[in-house]
Parts: sequence; C-alpha cells; structure tokens
Amino acid sequence: MDHLIACMKIIGDDTIQRTQLKHRLTLVNAFGIQPGMRVLEIGCGQGDTTVALAEAVGDAGQVVAIDIATPDYGAPITLGEAAQTISQSPIGKRITFHFETDFLTFDTTEHFDVVVLSHCSWYFKNPEQLFAYFNKMKTMTTRVCFAEWDMDYRELSQRSHFCAVNLQALYSAYFGGDGNILNVFHQKQIKQMLMEAEFTITKELVVDATYLQDGAWEIAYAKELYPALQTTPQPIQTMATTYFHLMQADEQKSLNSFVIIANI
Repeated sequence: MDHLIACMKIIGDDTIQRTQLKHRLTLVNAFGIQPGMRVLEIGCGQGDTTVALAEAVGDAGQVVAIDIATPDYGAPITLGEAAQTISQSPIGKRITFHFETDFLTFDTTEHFDVVVLSHCSWYFKNPEQLFAYFNKMKTMTTRVCFAEWDMDYRELSQRSHFCAVNLQALYSAYFGGDGNILNVFHQKQIKQMLMEAEFTITKELVVDATYLQDGAWEIAYAKELYPALQTTPQPIQTMATTYFHLMQADEQKSLNSFVIIANI
C-alpha cells in the first residue's frame, strides 16, 4: 500500500487515504481483476479505485477512467489535481483519465475485459439513466463489476449512516442535487437492472466497510441539511425528523459495501 500512497503524493496525515485505499484494494480483489486486463472505470472521482485497479492490471494492462464531473470539481483536492498527480506517478502510464465525459456519449470502439462502477450509482439522476448505462456496456464488455453501499445494515451501529443517506436523498428530491445523493439503490434493484439488460449474475458478496470514515462524513453533512427539510410538506418533515433522531446514536459505523459481478 505504501507505494500507492506515494503515487498519490498525499500531503500531511495520510491516515484517511490509507483507510480509503485499503477498502478499494479489497473491492478490486473481490472484482477478480487480473494482470494484463483492460478496464473501463465509470465514475472514477479522485481516483481512489483507479489506482487500485491500475495496481491490479500491472504494466501490461490499462485502465480508462471516466467521470461526468469537471476537472475543477472536488475538495480539498479537485479531480483534475488528483489525476495529474496520479498520471505523473510510476503507475500513471497505465491510466487514461477522461473528465466531463458521459458514458452514454463516450465514443469508443475499444473492447474492455471489465467495466467497473464503484460507489458511484447514487449520483445517477434516475434509474433509467443507470439502466441505459448497463445496456451500453453490453457493446463493449462481457463483464461488469459493481460496488455500492449496502443499505441492508447488519449492525445497529450502522443505522446512523443509513439515516444520513436517506436524509440526503430527501433533500435532493426537494432542493436539487446539492445533497449529492440523488438516488439510493438497493442491491436487489441493481441485480434486476443487470438481468433486464441481459447480464447473468455470477457473484455476490458483502465487504466490510465499518471502519471507513464515510459514515461520519455523511452524518455530519445530513445534520447540515436537516434544517432545510423542516420547510418541506409536513409528511416529509415528520419522516426527516424521525431519521434525524435515529441518526443520533453513540456508535456510528459506516455501512458495508455490496459487490455484484455480472457476465454476458
């Protein structure tokens, strides 16, 4: 892991990045990425999963990483800054970044061994958009690897993260995308979409993510958004207040991640 941290040139305390990278390496291992593979990653963000994929494919492989966001999106490090740092690292030659790129209009005739969507589905505008992505994937790969937060929380200590996610989704539904989370998909919904797109589910598993910082981050953000939800219709106010109170637990762990692998 140290050499990947060095590739990302983290300034100051790298504890957060090490924790995040540990999880991404676990996901990529679950995906079964092999040396020499050509991988398309959709929704690459600042490249946490991208570097893990690049490590797995080795010098003989290639990762094409795309994201619909602009290079100046993100904080405290923007997508463009992160991509530049990674591209200048020893693994940079294995990665090609494309920002401001919608997969539905991504023009390529290249065939990929795997298409990866890792923790990006909640940013889709609607289920129809995600389904259209799955349909297009059939034209360029025979294998899809998908990971997202698992709303079927196993421990009571994960309920606060669950509630924070729902509060953010409610906020987005009434006030737009500032809440970041637009649609919260359950594992069964993703499976159904993949099967309707004529993929066959070949592997499912749950990956421990309780140690990640994401739960605390999401809870803090949901608390910021909560006052605005008190201006919504009364039934939504009541629901938001219920989630808000349930979120106030002493122990607040992150949700786990679920992984689905599907083949044509």
